[in-house]
Amino acid sequence: MVVLHSTDKGSHGVGVPLEPFLHQVGGHLSMLQYDAHTVCKPLISQEQKFYESLPLAMRCFTPQYKGTVTVRLRRDSRGRLGLVANPLKENLEPLQVSPDSSAVAIWQTLQQSASSDSSPRALAQLARSLTESTTKVLLSPDCHLSAQAPLLVQSADGSQVERRDFNPWGLHCHQAHLTRLSSEYPDDKRHRFLLLENVVSQYKQPCVLDLKMGTRQHGDDASEEKKARHMKKCAQSTSACLGVRICGMQVYQTDKKSFLCRDKYYGRKLSEEGFRQALSQFLHDGTRLRTELLEPILRRLQALLAVIRSQSSYRFYSSSLLIIYDGQEPPQNAPETTQGTGDPAKVDVRMIDFAHTTCKGSWNGHTTHEGPDPGYIFGLENLIGILQDLQEGD
Repeated sequence: MVVLHSTDKGSHGVGVPLEPFLHQVGGHLSMLQYDAHTVCKPLISQEQKFYESLPLAMRCFTPQYKGTVTVRLRRDSRGRLGLVANPLKENLEPLQVSPDSSAVAIWQTLQQSASSDSSPRALAQLARSLTESTTKVLLSPDCHLSAQAPLLVQSADGSQVERRDFNPWGLHCHQAHLTRLSSEYPDDKRHRFLLLENVVSQYKQPCVLDLKMGTRQHGDDASEEKKARHMKKCAQSTSACLGVRICGMQVYQTDKKSFLCRDKYYGRKLSEEGFRQALSQFLHDGTRLRTELLEPILRRLQALLAVIRSQSSYRFYSSSLLIIYDGQEPPQNAPETTQGTGDPAKVDVRMIDFAHTTCKGSWNGHTTHEGPDPGYIFGLENLIGILQDLQEGD
């Protein structure tokens, strides 16, 4: 494991500009793209220690941990705020971000026009105003961003609006994070970020489902106020009855050549039947249900269930589970395979977000739990059961 950082405090002119990660579908911490195969997120010591002591059996179900990097705020010549990572000189090929990058252009627009409004709706409205030339910003309401995959964003009230090329949730998280950093810290403050594998880098049109797992979301160290707040969210959602709830998703629609996106507020309002329907929608490409995905997804989930059952004393509070597949089907004469499984459909299942994970003898040292995580197992068993029902046509 290599820890990337810069010890040259005077090297303000070098570094890797970090882009918002445009396939973030859930969570509240901003995910940033470091290079094509690496993302980064703010370092939380408990999560770092989890990755550094990760049980061998769990490694194929979590993103590869690539170390840490120093990140700082930087304003460009126009006063636009961004984040820059400072890798070691030995890191020979840092990402060179093109000025024509759609993520950079989108973010520069938001910096200019949405500094006082960080709502997802406002960000999405601004982002849709980008034109075919992503380096030029036009704010007229009839402009659209030309891209391979527009988005259809569906909010909790059921309204649907076209978006293009990106999921606005990631931009919302990035805006909130930059606003907090710029208001609480000086620009030259050094921040530590985790470097993690970009688990969707191999997919042309990544369909991503973010599931909050377990019947309990608060960590052992949560305040009484935070504990009560999380318990209320669980009680009012499918977390209580199923041990799992939707935190966000994006699904490629082949008929419209677009993504359908839903956020955590939508997921919180779902009933048990609504959750079942949403799982079906996640596997529907706009023309048909991708039934060929069910067997490889179920195989991965059942393998994960066996691993979780073997992890005595672990509690994965507030962690998420990603289910991923490619919305662009492989050519019939050249089937793609999931790494190491031989599955005709490329799918993946990964656990993420371990800021509140704990185990016996771990870093917090205050609370010890016995046996495997019952809430996580409950959620996985229900998830598997619902997908098996889909497979059987129920």
